[in-house]
Amino acid sequence: MALEEYKRKRDFKKTPEPEGEIVKARTERFFSVQKHLASHLHYDLRLEHNGVLLSWAVPKGPSLDPKTKRLAMQTEDHPFAYGEFEGVIPEGYGAGIVMLWDKGTWTPEQDDVDAALKKGDLKFTLNGYKLKGSWVLVKTSGRFYGSRSGGDARSWLLIKHKDDWAGDVDIAEFAPRSVKSDGDFEDILAEDNPAIWHTNRPAKGGETGAAFEKIIARAAAIKAARQGSASKKKAPASKTKEKTRNAKAAKPAKRKK
Repeated sequence: MALEEYKRKRDFKKTPEPEGEIVKARTERFFSVQKHLASHLHYDLRLEHNGVLLSWAVPKGPSLDPKTKRLAMQTEDHPFAYGEFEGVIPEGYGAGIVMLWDKGTWTPEQDDVDAALKKGDLKFTLNGYKLKGSWVLVKTSGRFYGSRSGGDARSWLLIKHKDDWAGDVDIAEFAPRSVKSDGDFEDILAEDNPAIWHTNRPAKGGETGAAFEKIIARAAAIKAARQGSASKKKAPASKTKEKTRNAKAAKPAKRKK
């Protein structure tokens, strides 16, 4: 079964993630990218196919620059219901905060998706809020990133094709927030956020609690860094206004004739 590995890794009494099932094929194929702050920050690309979500973990997130090849590690298939999940995984596999960073539909650029996957060369078009245009997932030997073990069968590269939607904008930096709640990681953690699954609060104490405290601290640090960056960008304008006010104050008044 396509979801056996997904279910084997999770205890659904402890995680708010949907258990899910294989769904019927649809005319429009769903895709999403979930920004996942766990032991390491990464982005999970999910493409609907054969009733489940094919999944790749992209450590640095998608790039709009065709010259930039992003490592994408294929993971277990996820249930369709997982595609719009946003919330807190309190403990166990994938413990951390999940943000719905982008979503939309995708269209394969090859007639036979299964054959393209087997070949290791899947071309497709995305139509999301943040990601659009033509892309390709290319399977590698794993040696591209200096693997000493002879390669990893899960290793792919995510590459943007040259089109009207390509560019040198860092989309992860430019558009960091959720398309579902417009929040950041700290907002998703907030107790008054209705998107949080309150029945599974983060554990306190022990190794699990300590690990999650680090994740919470990282969420706060990410938000603070972004706010600091925004303040710096605004600083030149405020300094200019201050200089203008000082210049006007220092300017001698005109004498009356």
